[in-house]
Amino acid sequence: MVNRINPASLDEDNPEWTEQDFARARPSSEVLPELFGAEMAAEMLKPKGGRPRKANPKVFTAIRLDADIVEAFKATGSGWQTRINDALKTWLKEHPENRTG
Repeated sequence: MVNRINPASLDEDNPEWTEQDFARARPSSEVLPELFGAEMAAEMLKPKGGRPRKANPKVFTAIRLDADIVEAFKATGSGWQTRINDALKTWLKEHPENRTG
């Protein structure tokens, strides 16, 4: 049997919480006003909403491609899906007769 050490137990500045620690814990909505004042706490607790929405967001889809196509694009490094998207855009520009709508 391998004796595994919990990495959290090695961190003296951040020891693993005990039952007593959890019992003493308070929500940030209670603690932040005491530390930073009500106005700053309200700003800190305000939902940020994530990244801004794009005007033309991409659509998730599942598509089946030949393995050699995927391998070739993956071999070019990170961003390979964007490059496939760009290749399809180029094809559409070069073949407008195949567009519908």
